[in-house]
Amino acid sequence: MKKLAVIAFGGNALLKGDQKGTIDEQEENVFNTCSNLLELLKKDYDIVIGHGNGPQVGNVLLQHEGGFKLFGLPAMPIDFCVAETQGSIGYMIEQQMRNVLEREKMERDIITIITQVEVDKNDPAFQNPTKPVGPYYTKEEADKYALETGAKFAEDPRGRGFRKVVASPKPIKINNIKSIERLARDGQVVITVGGGGIPVFHVEEHKLQGIDAVIDKDLASSLLASQIGADEFYILTDVPKVCINFNKPDEKKLDRITVSEAKQYLAEGHFAEGSMAPKVRAALFFIENGGKECIITTSSELGKENAGTTIIRD
Repeated sequence: MKKLAVIAFGGNALLKGDQKGTIDEQEENVFNTCSNLLELLKKDYDIVIGHGNGPQVGNVLLQHEGGFKLFGLPAMPIDFCVAETQGSIGYMIEQQMRNVLEREKMERDIITIITQVEVDKNDPAFQNPTKPVGPYYTKEEADKYALETGAKFAEDPRGRGFRKVVASPKPIKINNIKSIERLARDGQVVITVGGGGIPVFHVEEHKLQGIDAVIDKDLASSLLASQIGADEFYILTDVPKVCINFNKPDEKKLDRITVSEAKQYLAEGHFAEGSMAPKVRAALFFIENGGKECIITTSSELGKENAGTTIIRD
């Protein structure tokens, strides 16, 4: 049986920190990332792609806000904005992956699935929203919007203003998971759980509804990988290897570590929250739920010997 891999695209695979986010910039980034996946495709892997959407969903929120201020158009909630970006980013990945495959004279269908991911409305994350989304506001603007909408705002630690914060609940169920696996094992390149998936919950029995939240895309991709029985899970980020003592004189790059070692490093605070810590936790979830190994690295390292940091079972 061919190997099945899930690859979670990090934000830099779509938009780099010093870029404005033009379509040309994003398409070039996606093309380069898809080109780096060729090593897996040439080895006849079946692949499923997840991706982030942080900058893009923030831009969509700004567009909705501008439409409301200028024309009175109703602004859409976050779950709707996640759906929008799943479609637009899926379009870019499909197109650029097709360009890569045609250049290499390879033939595979590429399919984007707009994916709803169920969360628990009683998840403790809803009592302590911490995930910043959307534009920056002055304190006066944030207070005004909070009063009008009931949204919560928090001050940016770098002093850039106040941003809306929303919950980041754990994903518990990925809809259409059987179809995702069937399409992937049939040789299609499947793009799914974009932005962590559209967050939904059962407002009552037999009735799904969107909820104001964002789901961590690495954790959603990890759940996906475990549920479809993936052999390997790749988390693409902006560093070639995970490090301990990062940016210190005794920094050490990690080549291959066990679950126990990863947990020890987490407990010792080597991995920053909002950066490497969620990626390591996603890797651990995959391995502890049936996965064989997870590789954390940059897309340019794919296919190279000893690429990235591999996390394996004890």
